[in-house]
Amino acid sequence: MPPTSAQPSPSDKHRVVVVGAGIVGTVSALYLRRDGHEVTLIDRDDPGQGCSFGNAGLLARSSFAPIAGPDTLWNAPKWLLDPEGPLSIRWRYLPKLLPWLIRFVLAGLKNNVKTDAAALHVLTDPCVDLYRKLADEAGRPDLVKEGDYLQVYRHKAEFEKARGDFELRREFGMRIDEIGGDEIRNLEPGLSPDYEYAYHVHDHGFTVNPEGLVQAIADMFVSEGGKIVKADVVDIAGEGRGPHNVVTSNGSFECDRMVIAAGAFSHRLAAKLGINVPLETERGYHITCENPENNLTRPVMEGDCKFLTTPMAMGLRFAGTVELGGVDAPMNERRIRMLERQAKRMVPGLVTETATSWMGFRPTFPDSLPIIGPAPRHPKVVFAFGHQHLGLTCAPKTGQLVADLVSGRAPNVDIMPYRAERFG
Repeated sequence: MPPTSAQPSPSDKHRVVVVGAGIVGTVSALYLRRDGHEVTLIDRDDPGQGCSFGNAGLLARSSFAPIAGPDTLWNAPKWLLDPEGPLSIRWRYLPKLLPWLIRFVLAGLKNNVKTDAAALHVLTDPCVDLYRKLADEAGRPDLVKEGDYLQVYRHKAEFEKARGDFELRREFGMRIDEIGGDEIRNLEPGLSPDYEYAYHVHDHGFTVNPEGLVQAIADMFVSEGGKIVKADVVDIAGEGRGPHNVVTSNGSFECDRMVIAAGAFSHRLAAKLGINVPLETERGYHITCENPENNLTRPVMEGDCKFLTTPMAMGLRFAGTVELGGVDAPMNERRIRMLERQAKRMVPGLVTETATSWMGFRPTFPDSLPIIGPAPRHPKVVFAFGHQHLGLTCAPKTGQLVADLVSGRAPNVDIMPYRAERFG
């Protein structure tokens, strides 16, 4: 396979360990291998688990508005008071969560929406083209579908509240139509007839199997000479020349360069380097209904309740909601039941009794931007985590940036907005 860019000279090739076999780590490992490096990808699970398994599958080119903004701050109290709302907090976790919440509120009050949106847009915009290329190279073009998606509303007031978000998307060149009930039903007759308002967003895509997509990329990585190790990372060691030894439950792995892309658990690894970052976890949920009678043909965002449904190879997946409660608490069955009720209202006749359910961890920083770049004080360690709801969408461009940094090339975009040092 051709490399993503010019290969480094033999003297510039490194032994690289990538920690984290989700979509970000796996794509990064592939691009690094194509640059000629000796790459080992390490994770306690098989590639494509965690959020890379359970996400909604949308290649969300236009979802670059930061979560931290005035609209979220305005709506959050209402959402928290509504047991059917898209946001909940495990109140026992609040003391630990509070410092992050304060940073989140301050980020929202700064109202850097356009600046942060521009930084996210750099990562989201190329996702469909890059995934199409990767899927074709892997021999699995069936995994990626190009097309559009709908964001639908029952209530005009909620539809109007979202107008500012979609105007921002238009400013960045997105093609978006506003349509009514008849047009909604013409596009998706399986939806409830209660939906009377929608934004029809063009030039997007989705994967019919998020886990399968990661596994196809991982298989390609191995076929091109990469190595995958299934093990727990227990320590990062190194003296004198900096971190150069990843200690796992399956042995130690020496390296010249290291990439930390372990999603919601990345802050624990950063702490082993003496670096504290304000990473928190948005616990997301999904249900997947096998062969629903009223299937959909494209992704549809339920705008009132803030969840997405996507037609996948395994059935119709409903994914969303945010629960702030850390990585250790068990699944909240009430959130699953809520999602089932809302899914039935969205798609009449939907059978949820045999649906599978899942909960995973979205790694999120207070300003909604990921960290991508050298670790403070450790230039041979590259961080690539904190992509919140957009890990799948942002992974290919993130992987290219990681490969540039490890290979000593200047990235073709400004990576300053993603620097870890922004948190002090």
